[in-house]
Amino acid sequence: MSSAEASSTVEITRWLVRWREGDGGALDNLTRMVYAELRHMAAALLQTERGGHTLQPTALVHELYLRLDGARGVDWKCRGQFFAISAKVMRRILVDHARKRTAGKRASDVLTLDGEALLVPAPDVLLVDAALSRLAADYPRQAAVVELRFFGGLTAEETVEAMNASGEQVSLRTVQRDWRFSRAWLQDAL
Repeated sequence: MSSAEASSTVEITRWLVRWREGDGGALDNLTRMVYAELRHMAAALLQTERGGHTLQPTALVHELYLRLDGARGVDWKCRGQFFAISAKVMRRILVDHARKRTAGKRASDVLTLDGEALLVPAPDVLLVDAALSRLAADYPRQAAVVELRFFGGLTAEETVEAMNASGEQVSLRTVQRDWRFSRAWLQDAL
């Protein structure tokens, strides 16, 4: 991590803590720092959806901000933790949106997990969400890795940081192994 990235991480964490403590301008400052990254994450996530999706990246990020107020009281420890929570919220938004629009036939398409295509029937967020819920029942840590990497767009290193901040002590090697296992499991499940 470069000194600029480390500085950015510390600065983001500082604004998260100030937001939790009630500083009215903290969320505005935090937004300026992370908005472009959240929008990029949303765009990448929406690319996995089949064509004709009605939700746009900007709308997804704005909906995220509307729902983030419930996370104000989190004991913020790092930037990765913020993006992990953002990933969970984006997942819920996409699932809610998909449930509202599902009706009619499902087409076959391709879903991409980190550059590796999975051929699945109807690769929409509802199928991925259902499969991820089944994975989480038996393999909660591996499901968390998928949620952070797929829905959150985090790198393996950022996933380690986010999981360690939430109390799950993992190494980079463990995250990489969990990612490989989860992709194979989801390939089979989907």
